[in-house]
Amino acid sequence: MLWFLLIAVIIFGVVVYRSHLFQQFLAAEGIKPSLNKEELYSLQKHFAYYRALPPKSQRIFAYRVNRFKKLTEFVPRHMGEVTSEMEVLISASAVQIAFGFADVFLAHFDRIIVYPDQFFSTADQRYHKGEVNPAMAVIVISWRHFVEGYATEEGLNLGLHEMAHALQLENVIMNDEFGFMDEDAIKLWQGLASQEMRLIREGKSTFFRSYAGTNHAEFFAVAVENFFERPKEFSEHHSALYKTLADLLQQDPLLLR
Repeated sequence: MLWFLLIAVIIFGVVVYRSHLFQQFLAAEGIKPSLNKEELYSLQKHFAYYRALPPKSQRIFAYRVNRFKKLTEFVPRHMGEVTSEMEVLISASAVQIAFGFADVFLAHFDRIIVYPDQFFSTADQRYHKGEVNPAMAVIVISWRHFVEGYATEEGLNLGLHEMAHALQLENVIMNDEFGFMDEDAIKLWQGLASQEMRLIREGKSTFFRSYAGTNHAEFFAVAVENFFERPKEFSEHHSALYKTLADLLQQDPLLLR
């Protein structure tokens, strides 16, 4: 019995010591403790981007998800509540797209409205799966379509699409996060995007879906979906366009594969 207690004390001491060392490591790296065990499990289970990150980057990612979640009001519509797991995964989609920037949390959009399915928008009298409204400082998401987007990697991802719109708008809204994208990269992107959009409208580009030819904002959002979900195919289709988007977002998903 005495030996059992002694071993238990030693094990407890080792656990405490390791925990202390881990906290020291986080402090030294500027990473604060973040998500709880259940929330981290949700990331690990449902978020391939998070799983592909190296350990230190995973800790930074989790910290930033927690910070985004605390900075954002999640509002349920036609549903009982926005669960903690839903908050984590929606926050993760925002962090994913902004992960190349040290301190961008889409500060202007401090409210995310979540519907269980597609919803009717009074703005254009149509049903939507998602929308970004800078005037109301709100992002609106259909949870069903958000989940479907992350269930497969086919370049059709509602979360990434709407967060891409929010990120592009955040870059030009006058606040503390203004102007984080490189201006030279933006100019190069606009030129290459215009050429690709023309090919899409003429039916000569088959990589991006036709909706990408609607306007520059939609092309950017569709390109972002493919950038994260089909990076190899995107790079092979148009390497200059892919590289420019990697420069714009300051990250390259191909390096994670």
